[in-house]
Amino acid sequence: MTAIKSFVFPGLRSRVVFGHGTIAETGAEIEKLGRGRSLVLSTPNQKADAEALAGQIGGLCAGLFTDATMHTPVEVTERALAAFKQSGADCVVALGGGSTIGLGKAIATRTGADQVVIPTTYAGSEMTDILGETAGGEKTTRRDPSILPETVIYDVDLTLTLPPALTITSGLNAMAHAAEALYARDRNPIITLMAADALKALAGALPALAKDAGDRKARAGALYGAWLCGTALGGASMALHHKLCHTLGGSFNTPHAETHAILLPHTVGFNSVEVPDLLAPVSDALGGTPGAALFDFAGSLGAPTKLRDFGLTESDLDRAAQIATKNPYWNPRPFDRESIRALLQDAWEGRRPPQ
Repeated sequence: MTAIKSFVFPGLRSRVVFGHGTIAETGAEIEKLGRGRSLVLSTPNQKADAEALAGQIGGLCAGLFTDATMHTPVEVTERALAAFKQSGADCVVALGGGSTIGLGKAIATRTGADQVVIPTTYAGSEMTDILGETAGGEKTTRRDPSILPETVIYDVDLTLTLPPALTITSGLNAMAHAAEALYARDRNPIITLMAADALKALAGALPALAKDAGDRKARAGALYGAWLCGTALGGASMALHHKLCHTLGGSFNTPHAETHAILLPHTVGFNSVEVPDLLAPVSDALGGTPGAALFDFAGSLGAPTKLRDFGLTESDLDRAAQIATKNPYWNPRPFDRESIRALLQDAWEGRRPPQ
């Protein structure tokens, strides 16, 4: 029997409603929070869905803001704040992926508004108290209790139309949250259990969805896995992987999910040299050594594997390594600018990690 060491478990602080057709519960969940006027948020691509939701909740909708943008630019948040105040809203309803959820968080932490979040991807941001914002060409992150959504509604039916390519990269993005939670400085046995189960759920669901994007059972499994991934990240600290993704996304505007998908095998492979035992759940879910197994898994799903395919140049890698090591996150394996530059080169070329 494994000896249990002392640990701190922060608890599960968001109310979660999970199932099929659960978006119909949105109005009731707003009322459970004691709120009555919501600003409904979305990206331009999901404007029609936001309008439909506004019609569904009727008088509980005070207005819409449909300009949520990737990496949560501060200038967009300022416009959304003006819309929030003008509408007289007392809460936000975020319908969409990480871009929309991030905007809801940005509004909430500035105003104290409650949040009802309805994810349509596997981003996992909805279960964390983490906010990443972009200003002046750099992305910064912070954690605060005011950032964590009060209620999350998972509706499997909303993911049935998620495009196949985004399904895969969003799922790999979620797996990155679980992987980092496994070796986080403040990890605990409960978070480890969640992360391990999440990896198994997504390892089973994503190949099925690559074959049939309308597989309802696989969609439910992927959304369940994504919930666990987000919860794991919400209960532990981020490390090297998220630092590099924030650097590339905030400073070079690389697409969020794709950046996670490409970097994950390399960051996990880098850290597995130092903590192979902590990353054993990755091998258990996929087989092989952690970094190489993730690379092969992503490749089998048709996911992108090269940073250069998103317009990054080798000189960009030099700047990215400098930014990432300027204010580094804690990481289980020490690193410096040279080692990060080498890791980014491998990811730029799409080289299979040895570990």
